[in-house]
Amino acid sequence: MQQPVLAPPSFFARPDGLRLAYRYRPGAGPVIVFLPGYMSDMEGGKAVALDAWAAESGRAMLRLDYGGNGASEGRFEDGTLASWRDDALLLIDSLTQGPVLLAGSSMGGWLALLIALARPERVAGLVGIAAAPDFTEWGFTDADKALLRTEGRIAEPTPYGDQPYVTTLAFWESGQALRLLEEEIAISCPVRLLQGQEDPDVPWEIALRIARQLRSSDVQTLLIKDGDHRLSRDADIALLIRTVASLLDNL
Repeated sequence: MQQPVLAPPSFFARPDGLRLAYRYRPGAGPVIVFLPGYMSDMEGGKAVALDAWAAESGRAMLRLDYGGNGASEGRFEDGTLASWRDDALLLIDSLTQGPVLLAGSSMGGWLALLIALARPERVAGLVGIAAAPDFTEWGFTDADKALLRTEGRIAEPTPYGDQPYVTTLAFWESGQALRLLEEEIAISCPVRLLQGQEDPDVPWEIALRIARQLRSSDVQTLLIKDGDHRLSRDADIALLIRTVASLLDNL
């Protein structure tokens, strides 16, 4: 059977002219906003599956690519944590109205926390999937940090794609300036954290640290004993959808 042809994404221009790719479908709110991880994009398995469920349920959803990622214009290596946060904020502010529910994967979970801090009046709920706040701190050895300072970038092989995993000094410095885990995270909305205990990239204890630091009293951490970093198996995606659906039902 021939696969349906996917319509091209829409584009929204930043103030500097660079065009950001997105897919937005109106529906019942709160608007679900999916925030991809590092070197990922809005066409990943979790984002597409959640969007399909949202379509069937009549829910509004926004998927997006940060500058230099996916279908968006720009160079990946020009991006920083702050610039990608601002890209997401621009699209949320410009394309959606009313409350939003953020679902962030890995680095996208860090961005979700930063966006919730920036827009507390808009973020009604947050779901982190192997959320990785402060990974510029705990995810790098002293040798890595020294190499970044001297070379300006690190390129490493990754099991998640063909392209090397590149970290620039600018991204690392941006991440260090936006660390969250060393003090209270002033977010009061409901938060759900999904975390695999076999995750080779984000130690499962990070999810517990996030939960402890959040101001909100409505925080649940779900540990998947055999779960990896991607949490993209059918059962993992079903859990993500159930989590989002339950959170939306109670907002």
